[in-house]
Amino acid sequence: MQHFSTFDSRAIQAACSSCSLRELCLPVGLSMDEIGRLDGLLSSRRVVERGQSLFRCGDPFDALFPIRSGFFKTRVTSEDGREQVTGFQMAGEILGLDGIGTGMHTCDAIALEDAEVCVLPYEELESHASDFPSLQRQLHRILSREIVREQGVMMLLGNMRAEERIVTFLLNLFERLAARGFSATELVLRMTREEIGSYLGLTIETVSRSFSKLQHEGKIEVHQRVVRILDPDGLRARVGSSCHVN
Repeated sequence: MQHFSTFDSRAIQAACSSCSLRELCLPVGLSMDEIGRLDGLLSSRRVVERGQSLFRCGDPFDALFPIRSGFFKTRVTSEDGREQVTGFQMAGEILGLDGIGTGMHTCDAIALEDAEVCVLPYEELESHASDFPSLQRQLHRILSREIVREQGVMMLLGNMRAEERIVTFLLNLFERLAARGFSATELVLRMTREEIGSYLGLTIETVSRSFSKLQHEGKIEVHQRVVRILDPDGLRARVGSSCHVN
């Protein structure tokens, strides 16, 4: 069952053509005419309040959700109730791709702050597929990127020491935020250290020690959830040519 605020019951027109994120989201590579036709498929926008779910594991898959604002985490829960964070998603990225293959969602998508998503009904998208060859190619690129991301996470967890995992994670966040016009040297972590540890396969104590060590070395400055990069070249040198994961 999907959970939204009462505000979400109102259909709000979503328009890629007027969205500042269109160069990062589904319309990448589409002509203005194609973007105009895509606008006709976007049925609404939805607000998801902090801590609420956009969808949960086992929910029927019926739409893709380009993120207009806010941060999400995706997670799976083991039979014994343990949570495993599988990714963090931000504005310009797309939620819901996990359901394409099976027709149901295989993870939970939880808002880490108040967020807003567009709603793109997948059945309608498929029925117009022949009219949107460029959009089909873009969807294939996005799916390919997800496969590469999963491979990158496997490498991250298998080959890197704890500190290298933290550095790679931070650099990736900064790169993604910089592409959206935000600061390339300072960010507010929307996720907790426990959630970072779950994603990177580390304990919360190890995450905290790694942050403290990097701060002691003058690589970063940390104040509660605000992280500032002081030595970007030093951080990149620390991980070399490591994979970039989302």
